[in-house]
Amino acid sequence: MLPSALSGRPPAQAKQVAGRLCLDFANLVGGWPDVARARADRLNEYADLLAWAWKAGLADDAAAARLWREAQRRPREAEAVLGRARRLRDAVHALAWTLERGARPRPADLDVLAAEALAARPHQRLVAGEGRLAWRLDADRDALDGPLWAVALSAEDYFTSADLSRLRSCPGDECGWHFEDATRNRSRQWCDMGDCGNVAKVRRFRSRQRSAKG
Repeated sequence: MLPSALSGRPPAQAKQVAGRLCLDFANLVGGWPDVARARADRLNEYADLLAWAWKAGLADDAAAARLWREAQRRPREAEAVLGRARRLRDAVHALAWTLERGARPRPADLDVLAAEALAARPHQRLVAGEGRLAWRLDADRDALDGPLWAVALSAEDYFTSADLSRLRSCPGDECGWHFEDATRNRSRQWCDMGDCGNVAKVRRFRSRQRSAKG
């Protein structure tokens, strides 16, 4: 069972709507009003990182509980990993923001992603998949930075090989969440139609009502 110290945290209920692991990780804020300013940060303690890793399927109940115990035994290491997690999250956001707009990424953001990808790579191994080979991450039971490995490799793969013309930022009020538009006609506009999309729909409806009355 997932420890209550993790299950009650906001990242344990975080929506996974981006279509890419790294973008969901970047969305661990209430919103991104601009390239450098986050609203309602949800990555404040190491427990938040573990809660999100569990939600994202990177750690099951037992693995998350084990890492939580390790974090309590090694609080300084856990705090250092949290700092790395926040820098990686911010770098992924900044890279997505700039690349979507056709701008040149900041070297500092590239350096953060490169460093984390290099740290993750030794934990990969080549395995036989269905009809092809595939890279898999080893399960290091006590590695407090284990949740960062998959995020870094996801970001490396996405930003170097994906069709970034499908990268979007939600236009909802102070949202800015990133997502990959996988629709056939590239028509996806919102992070979640039930949230930002619904707010915009209600706003348009009320605007039409006011116009009709006027």
